[in-house]
Amino acid sequence: MLARHWRPPFPRWSVRLGSAAGAAVPSSNWAISRLVRDGDVDSARRLFDAMPVKNLVSWNLMLAAYSKKPGRLAEARELFAEIPSPDVVSFNTMLSCHFRNGDAEGARRLFNQMPARDCVSWNAMISGLAENGATDEARGVFSAMPEKNLVSWNTMIAGLVRAGDLALAEKYFREAPDKDDVVLQTVMISGYMAAGEVDRARSLFDGMPARNPVTWNAMISGFVDNQQPENALKIFQAALGGGSSPRLRPNSSTLSSALLGCSHLSALELGKQIHQLACKLPLILDPVVGTSLVSMYCKCGDLGAARKLFEEMPRRDVVTWNAIISGHALHGRGGEALKLFHEMTNNQGILPNWVTFVAALSACAHAGMVGAGRRIFRSMRERYGVDPRPDHYFPMVDLLCRAGLLAEAAELIRRSPFRPHGALFGALLGACRAQKNPELAEFAAGRLLELNPRSAGAYVQLANVYAAAGRWEDVSRVRRLMREGKLVKAPGCSWIEAKGAVHVFRSGDRRHRELEAIWAKLAELEEAMKRAGHAPHLGSAGHDVVVEEKERMLLGHSEKLAIAFGLLAVPAWATIRVFKNLRVCVDCHNATKLISTLEGREIVVRDTSRFHHFRDGSCSCGDFW
Repeated sequence: MLARHWRPPFPRWSVRLGSAAGAAVPSSNWAISRLVRDGDVDSARRLFDAMPVKNLVSWNLMLAAYSKKPGRLAEARELFAEIPSPDVVSFNTMLSCHFRNGDAEGARRLFNQMPARDCVSWNAMISGLAENGATDEARGVFSAMPEKNLVSWNTMIAGLVRAGDLALAEKYFREAPDKDDVVLQTVMISGYMAAGEVDRARSLFDGMPARNPVTWNAMISGFVDNQQPENALKIFQAALGGGSSPRLRPNSSTLSSALLGCSHLSALELGKQIHQLACKLPLILDPVVGTSLVSMYCKCGDLGAARKLFEEMPRRDVVTWNAIISGHALHGRGGEALKLFHEMTNNQGILPNWVTFVAALSACAHAGMVGAGRRIFRSMRERYGVDPRPDHYFPMVDLLCRAGLLAEAAELIRRSPFRPHGALFGALLGACRAQKNPELAEFAAGRLLELNPRSAGAYVQLANVYAAAGRWEDVSRVRRLMREGKLVKAPGCSWIEAKGAVHVFRSGDRRHRELEAIWAKLAELEEAMKRAGHAPHLGSAGHDVVVEEKERMLLGHSEKLAIAFGLLAVPAWATIRVFKNLRVCVDCHNATKLISTLEGREIVVRDTSRFHHFRDGSCSCGDFW
């Protein structure tokens, strides 16, 4: 009796071959191609070996199977050597196999031995050499090519674009016989975007007589990569619209790029619409789209929706787990983030990568879990064989700084095998304000300015440390240095999505169309907070002025204006979500806790560090930020 879990060496449909060996060859070839398509190369090889008669198609199919799998070059070579009469397809397949496995020298030898070459042979050499960094040699092969087709031009230009030689790519583009070819123009758009030449990419895109989905995706992802998410989403919406713009049926790349744009802009409502679109297409089961949605919900402040979607996903890889762990870290749910980390590594059998550890260490930093952070940092190499990177030292330094262990943080920076980068000293400098340690702040600011003499943030943080310590002369000195160096502090601003639009506020703003109602609401809140015993944190004002002026300045902070507007504009049953480009100050943090009680509302504020969930007078960060 067969064992319960026995499997035949290849699927049953693949062995139903004709009784005559010759007649069975096409059926066997079809079966091999299906197995290869499903990624089952070993079963394909067993079926191939069992064939009593093989034709050249059989050999080439099996050769292509090895070519598509990295690490199977030796087996491909053995098989190629056994082919009775290899044709140009056999040689072309082996060329690709050599390049895919990084053996450019082997590909050169094979190319020189070929009895006959076609356009595919030449194009494979051009592409392979360019991808392996030999662009000059690729140009030589291109020049020697007896007959170039459009694919040849596309291949050569794409290779130069990938190598970063945009000027030479443009030269070939101008010489190409069909500059209106959509593939060729899309390659150039990708090159312009990769080089930061956004305007040139847009100009070429606008002049294109035709566009395909890859073109639209190149524009959307290019705008996102160049920190222009607004334009990315405009292009996305234009691609879906009618009129003069051709309609696009989005694929997973389209949606993932658009969702990344939503994440950058905190555009939750548009992200929800893209979620609905993914369900209709349907692309919701695509793991790339699912992971992008999880990440978008996390970064736009709706952790509950992210977790629900994560739990419903049928397939979750390490990237998906990283997204949900990072999301919980960002929202200050450190304990839950580590539960997910242990579930992933212990129960799901998924090996963490370096990104996983950045997420886990960030979770420890945001939750103040020093012991857990130390254990995870040690386990990276000892248990999982992952070498620490500079990205891992920042959350560790941040964790120690937030816990007040400044000396240990400074020692960790000193012992780091990497050249210290600004983020490490920035974390140290930021902690000096809470710990009232001007001397260490001076050291950290000095190192920051050595790395970047034009860092306005270093001066601002140092001035804040002096202000917290009441050293107003030093505050004035630092601000004078900023004026002399023509360094400008990034203005604080907050924004909120309400009434179908994004509303942006700056400190002391007097420009919003509902200005009177907003300031009236602030005055009402100020009176209610005073009756509740709230006293403003005057140290957050950062200026040596009279108390009344400090209170007026604090009341007009951008996040308070956004919250006041949210109380007026967001339905009572909905969460108020505010986003800020700087760190939330102590006074605004204290005030928002009280406002959540007075108004009976849940208020979520995202600053540069994390999400703060305010409800019933407390914050999810536990006043640890």
